[in-house]
Amino acid sequence: MSAIAIRNVKKSYGGTQVIHGVNLDVAHGEFIVIVGPSGCGKSTLLRMVAGLETITEGEIEIGGRVVNRLEPRERNIAMVFQNYALYPHMTVFDNMAYGLKIAGLSKEDIRARVHKTAEMLQLTPYLERKPRALSGGQRQRVAMGRALVRDPAAFLLDEPLSNLDAKLRVQMRLEIKQLQRSVGTTALYVTHDQVEAMTLADRLVVMHDGVAEQIDTPLAVYSRPATTFVAGFIGSPAMNMLPAEAAGDGRLTLATGASIALRGVRLPDQGRKVILGIRPEHLAQVPAGEADLELEVIAVETLGADTLAHGRLGGGDFVVRLPGSSMVQPGDRLPMAIEPGMAHLFDAETGKRLPDDAPAAAPSRQAAEA
Repeated sequence: MSAIAIRNVKKSYGGTQVIHGVNLDVAHGEFIVIVGPSGCGKSTLLRMVAGLETITEGEIEIGGRVVNRLEPRERNIAMVFQNYALYPHMTVFDNMAYGLKIAGLSKEDIRARVHKTAEMLQLTPYLERKPRALSGGQRQRVAMGRALVRDPAAFLLDEPLSNLDAKLRVQMRLEIKQLQRSVGTTALYVTHDQVEAMTLADRLVVMHDGVAEQIDTPLAVYSRPATTFVAGFIGSPAMNMLPAEAAGDGRLTLATGASIALRGVRLPDQGRKVILGIRPEHLAQVPAGEADLELEVIAVETLGADTLAHGRLGGGDFVVRLPGSSMVQPGDRLPMAIEPGMAHLFDAETGKRLPDDAPAAAPSRQAAEA
């Protein structure tokens, strides 16, 4: 039995449908991250699980019981919000203990639970402080602690790190993942940050315009995106997209007129219009006579370990990830080859991934040279 089951859940506001039939089974102890851009419906879906939004159609089960008509307090879930939502006049201890007091637990049980959780979160020295005397990271840990002490069936986290600075976000997401693994509680986590999603999730739910475009492990979503939207959203920099047409004989004709051969990728029938997707790291700089593509560089980002060369190709932006030692400059022309088996093909009309059950790809150039 799933810890959480979402069955064809839909949500409408008036005549506008914002969630279009999401289905998801969450296993006990699984960490699910719901990711997507602003307005895609990810927070609305989480709030329906929490009971903060009504369900227009479908069912949600938590712990084997349908909760559609249950109040939030009856669902045995704990929610952590973006803004911490701590009581400013209460100490850390009282903030963490408040829900337990409402539930009618004894003072001894409350004290034991709060101290155990505070020790786990390294909050013991701060139990008598009020929120204004804490840093942002400490306040977020208190919010997590307030959820943990209740021993819920599931944690629901709505962009809990978005108010923290970049360095603290990295630290806190590692702490959240370690904490969830140590307590083994099921978690649904909402974020718009795809790096955060990739590092935290056991599985990703990639949302777009109220539709779950793909539900899979982070590696599967990255390596085999189901649609052009997923391909462009997951990965930084985003996947390059080039309009093309299958030309037969194992070749594609690009919108630029160039003809390229793809190795290790199954090509569709001749004449079919496709979108060719290539991740920036799956292009290698080669001699001009061996090139699949040539990019005129218009901007360069030097990142230390990597260098990103930006240009335009096929009417759109195009990025290549090069080693940090590369001496590329704006105005240079880069002859590039696509790594064998690393191209992605999508239907030009639907945006859906085409079957790619091709023979095993040849080793990459870097591997062969090594």
